[in-house]
Amino acid sequence: MSEEHLLYRVEKNVAYFIINREPQRNAISLDTINLFLKYLDRAEADENVRVILVTGAGDKAFCSGADLGTAPGGEIQDGFRQYARLLKNLAGCPKPVVAKVNGYCLAGGMGLMLACDIVISKSDAKFGTPEVNVGLWPMMIGALIYRNVLRKKAMEMVLMGDRFGADKALEMGLITRVVSPQNLDQEVSQVLQNLSEKSPIGMKIGKQAFYAMADMPFEAAVDFLSGKIADVAATEDAKEGITAFIEKRKPVFKGK
Repeated sequence: MSEEHLLYRVEKNVAYFIINREPQRNAISLDTINLFLKYLDRAEADENVRVILVTGAGDKAFCSGADLGTAPGGEIQDGFRQYARLLKNLAGCPKPVVAKVNGYCLAGGMGLMLACDIVISKSDAKFGTPEVNVGLWPMMIGALIYRNVLRKKAMEMVLMGDRFGADKALEMGLITRVVSPQNLDQEVSQVLQNLSEKSPIGMKIGKQAFYAMADMPFEAAVDFLSGKIADVAATEDAKEGITAFIEKRKPVFKGK
C-alpha cells in the first residue's frame, strides 16, 4: 500500500479500501474520491477480488464527510460531481461491498456507508447529517437515504441535523449490524470470509437484479426476476453448487 489519502490492498479475495486521513477524521478530499474511483475499477476487474471492504483508518472515524472547503470553486464543483459518480459506482458495484463503521460516520460519510450492501458498526459509533446546521443540505446522499429509511424518519434526520448512536441507526435501517468495539474486527472478518466463499457470478447477477427491480411495479419485477433466475441457473457455478449439495461437500466456485 502507498501512503495516499486512500489505501488499497487485496488479501484473501478481499479488496480493502481504507480512507487514510485519520487526523482529519477521515474526511474525503478530491484526491480520496479520485483514488476511490481508480481502485474500484481495479477491484471490479480483478478476478481474485470477491468482496470489497470500505473503512477508515484508526478507531475514531469511518468518514466525517467532505473536506473540500479549502479548494478553489472549480475544484469544489468537480468534487461534487466526482463524489456523485463515486456513490453511483459504489452502489452499482457487481461485487458485494461491506462497510466497517469504526467511528464517526457523518455527512458525506453517510453516503459512502449507504452505498455499501452490508454495514457493520461498532456500538459507540456516531451518525448524522449535520449539513443543515451550516446552511447546506445532504443532496446526493439524499437519494440513498430515501432508499434506506422511512420517509418521516429520513426527513427528521436531515431537518434536525442531530448526531445519534448505532442502535438508532440500526432501528432506522441505516446499518445492518451493531457489535461491541472489541468484536468489530472479528465480526467483519467472518462476514468477509462468508461472502468470499459464495459464487462470484451468482452474486453479480443476483445483486444487479435485486437493485434493478427495486423501483419496478410488482408484476414487472416478478417477470424480470424470472428471467434472471434462468441466467443464474445456467452458470457453471450453479451446477457445481447443486452437485456439491447432493454429494455433501463444499462447492468450489470459479465465477463462471
